[in-house]
Amino acid sequence: MHATLSLLRDTGFPAPQRGKLEALQVNLGYQCNQTCLHCHVNAGPSRPEMMGAEALELVPRVLEARRIGTLDLTGGTPESHPGFRDLVGRATALGAHVIDRCNLTILFEPGQCDLGKFLAGHKVEIVASLPCYTSANVDKQRGEGVFDKSIAALRQLNALGYGQEGSGLVLNLVYNPSGPSLPPDQVALQADYRRELSGNFGVVFNRLYVMANMPIQRFGSTLISRGQFNDYLRLLKENFSAANLGNVMCRNLVSADWQGYLYDCDFNQQLGLALPGKGRPHLRDLLYSGLEGNIVHVADHCYGCTAGQGSSCGGALLHG
Repeated sequence: MHATLSLLRDTGFPAPQRGKLEALQVNLGYQCNQTCLHCHVNAGPSRPEMMGAEALELVPRVLEARRIGTLDLTGGTPESHPGFRDLVGRATALGAHVIDRCNLTILFEPGQCDLGKFLAGHKVEIVASLPCYTSANVDKQRGEGVFDKSIAALRQLNALGYGQEGSGLVLNLVYNPSGPSLPPDQVALQADYRRELSGNFGVVFNRLYVMANMPIQRFGSTLISRGQFNDYLRLLKENFSAANLGNVMCRNLVSADWQGYLYDCDFNQQLGLALPGKGRPHLRDLLYSGLEGNIVHVADHCYGCTAGQGSSCGGALLHG
């Protein structure tokens, strides 16, 4: 796989300053039951990395020590980690809001038949990947049969109350472009998703998040192989919007990798761009000090979060 960091270092991107820490995003490991082209963590079935007990134990302690309101769990497939359910239980007992970044098909893996009920019981917010509302596009990007399984999972979650008005169970979907282009307008595409998923499959959801693909890891390597990397980076830079800088997720979120080391965001994590400062900041450091006022470590991939309507773990930064 082609490395991309050396192509992203010569940056003029304006580094944001951190505000109050509101969310802890934890990558529980890179093992996944899918292998997607756009995956910025290069996850897949053969990846062995998984958070150990010592680092896992620090997560609820950090939530309590820093009074962080949101725990955002990602991977790979975070649900496949043997400590996932215990961690969710401990976090919700502390009053934290838990987000599970789910690929939907994990609900049909061995040992996960009651996953939906567990998530609903703890009022976990589900952010589910569904890169299109047609089977051809989803299966092309994520593998044959993934669309049908995803629809079946969404129906299962709807039956539990997810996405239903007044249930308090939040189900948000995620769209990624299939290639080197900016995502379409989030509001318009959300309307398309609602119409197609409801009309054709009886599926409902709360919100659609559109996210730009980052020119790193598997997607970045593919761009290099196809001779499209520089053109895509130019597209991101030409569509830079300074209005997005105040809303970028790295101002109020910190990302922990499967070993517990800290980064300004999940993308920096995959590039190995640790928090600025001496050494390698770790979850244990957050037990004693916060990050407010620190400068974010930036490189040219940061234009992916600020191009056009913007892009973050919560979708577009500017809404039409």
